[in-house]
Amino acid sequence: MDRVSGAAPGTPPDAATGVRATARIAAAADGGLPVLAGDGPLALRRTRAAGPGARVTVVGAMTAPLGGDRLAIETEVRAGARLTVDSAAATVALPGRDPDAEASYDVRLRVGADAELRWLPEQLVCAAGSRLSMRTRVELAGSARLVLREEQVLGRYGEEPGTLATRLTVHRAGRPLLDQELRFGPGAPGGWDGGAVLAGHRAVGQLLVVDPGFGDHPVGPRPLGDRACLTPLAGPAVLVTAVAPDALLLRRTLDAALDSLESQESGDSSESPEEPRRVPERRSAADVPAETAVR
Repeated sequence: MDRVSGAAPGTPPDAATGVRATARIAAAADGGLPVLAGDGPLALRRTRAAGPGARVTVVGAMTAPLGGDRLAIETEVRAGARLTVDSAAATVALPGRDPDAEASYDVRLRVGADAELRWLPEQLVCAAGSRLSMRTRVELAGSARLVLREEQVLGRYGEEPGTLATRLTVHRAGRPLLDQELRFGPGAPGGWDGGAVLAGHRAVGQLLVVDPGFGDHPVGPRPLGDRACLTPLAGPAVLVTAVAPDALLLRRTLDAALDSLESQESGDSSESPEEPRRVPERRSAADVPAETAVR
């Protein structure tokens, strides 16, 4: 971790303060983790996996990201390996000492031949006054499988959202599969909160499933209730996009869609994505009133 205490000549103003940290993970086919290196606020813990392969949980070791922070996670799933990465709690973006300083969070994922990555972090919450740019880059081998979930919550309970820009780019076998960019909050292009985009909702999420099996059993486009839709991509992949009034309903919608897709792969079509499955009631960082949250 590099704590920047002063700006060198030519350093942009928003890089003058903040934390710079990069965590690294590598998973091998034998279930081992030859690389597991946390950094600064990004602590990594090997935890018990529910199925085959390894599981890593990202634990926040300090409040981050704040304005001016530069955080990154690099993950490599080597040929034949299986890895699940989740997080212990939601990530809350907060303003830093400089209200104009933007934080960045880069996620770089590589999945090798016949390997599988399940990238399932908790929500990203953009508190009022925060400015965050998040970039996720994925490189997949042609026979790789990916389940990737992203959830963004705009503001904690009872407060206005911060400014959030996200971009998700995915390449499979060297070819582009998906390139999606979203911007919300103050300073974002007009209309982000209108009827054609969020329509007043404060939680938005994406579920991307890439599986070579979709080549033989393609999935057709369809709405998932009144707040989500499933879109097949130009490759063995589907993208589920959803909005919801809160983080809990968003998670239920995405979980139901994933259950439906995975039951279809296994030949069990008994589950429908129209009715989100029930999950235990729990509060996320987005549900904590702003005036009681720890800054």
